Amino acid sequence: MYVNDPIGDMLTRIRNGQLAHKAKVVSPNSKQRRAILDILKSEGYIRGYSVNAVRPGIEDVVIELRYVEGEAAIKTIDRVSKLGRRVYSSVSDIGTVHSGLGIYILSTSKGVMSDVDAKEQGLGGEILCKVF
Repeated sequence: MYVNDPIGDMLTRIRNGQLAHKAKVVSPNSKQRRAILDILKSEGYIRGYSVNAVRPGIEDVVIELRYVEGEAAIKTIDRVSKLGRRVYSSVSDIGTVHSGLGIYILSTSKGVMSDVDAKEQGLGGEILCKVF
């Protein structure tokens, strides 16, 4: 199955999985998706993930969703920069999500990182998604 926006597809699978109260969701594997999942795990939005081989050269990522007292840990997860409209931000223009309660995930020249890490390192970049 070919997907035009792989990151948007993964975020939609996470969103739909949490709306259906699933314990796990599956998405195709890529380095950028794993980098985003590492940030979501370190910030406490997901429990973790594992990479499973489907067949030689094809891998899936099994994402373990996190719930707090029966409620999804992720309230909203939205794609900011899309295929038709890329959104870039300098370090001085990176805002906050819900007064600092959420995060932006950025693709910078030093890799994929959260908005807090990007501000600490003085980096701007493409805003991939917003999580709260």
